[in-house]
Order: sequence, then C-alpha cells, then structure tokens
Amino acid sequence: MAWHKQHKTQTKDRILTSAAELFTRYGFENVSINQVMTKAQLTRGAFYAHFDSKSDLHAQALVKAAMLAKEQNTSLSPQCLTTVMQNYLSKAHRDQQIQHLCPLAFLAADINQQDPQVKTTYTQIFKGFIDNTNQFTQDEQTALQTSILMIGGLALANALNDTNLSDSVLNACQKAIIKLTEL
Repeated sequence: MAWHKQHKTQTKDRILTSAAELFTRYGFENVSINQVMTKAQLTRGAFYAHFDSKSDLHAQALVKAAMLAKEQNTSLSPQCLTTVMQNYLSKAHRDQQIQHLCPLAFLAADINQQDPQVKTTYTQIFKGFIDNTNQFTQDEQTALQTSILMIGGLALANALNDTNLSDSVLNACQKAIIKLTEL
C-alpha cells in the first residue's frame, strides 16, 4: 500500500523541523543523519526518500529554521521593530532557551565551511531578513544596518563566555538600533 501524498509531505516536514533544530543548535558537522531521523522519530531509510544528501537536507533545513524562528518571534508580541529587536537580541535567544533559534546568527561561522548550495540558501535567508526589517524601517540602508546589528550582535554575544560582556553586546546593539531608527 502506497503512502498518500500528504503523508510524504508531513514526513519531510518532520525531518526538516528536526534538522533545523539540531543544525541550528549544534552545527552541520556535529549532527548526523541518524540524529536527525531519531529526533524526527523516523528510520534512516525515510531520509533517502526526501533528500539527495546531508548537504541537501542542510540547505532545506536552513529555510525551515528561518521560517520557524520568524513565526516564533512574530507570535511573541505585537509587531513593531522594537519588540522584534528586543525578542531577537534577548538573553533567552542567546542562551538557547527558546525552541527555534535564528540560523543566521547561530550558524554564521558554520556556513563558511559549507558548499555553494548551502551558502546560496543562507544568502537568500539573509536577504529575506533584510526585507522583513525593511517593512519596519522603510529604508533599505537602515534595514541592512539594523539586520547586521541584530544578527551580528546575537552571534557575537553567543560566542562570548563572559556573561556580563555578552549582555553588554546585546544591550549595545539594541541601543544602536533604537538610535539608528530614530533618525
């Protein structure tokens, strides 16, 4: 008996959600296909029905991770740049206390080691992030600067092992965004 089309779509979505969460938290090299499939509660064989390679999964999982992170952030509060920025540049996000982490910040160093398909996907996600920010700023240059402060600030704050300095980085980025967008 063949699986219905909806089952195949749901199975792929489970794999992508699993991979998105694992890759974003641990990086590409530290996550195996077996770990992805175990988290998705599927057998390894199901992987090959949906993906050509681990790299193919990685590229598609980046998109899924970005979508999940955006949905989570927009569901937390009314949408204005201040609340989006505060949720994004938060200690909870930095400390991975939320379910869906932003792949742009948490995989910034990891992406440089990946193949062109993954880098292209990462670039497209970054462009989408800027476009979303531009909805609030109505100015492409301000949207780019704000996006860089958010992603770069979170990535740097996450990389530091000095909590006070890390908190200062988050706060400095928030203040810089507020100042930038008030002009």
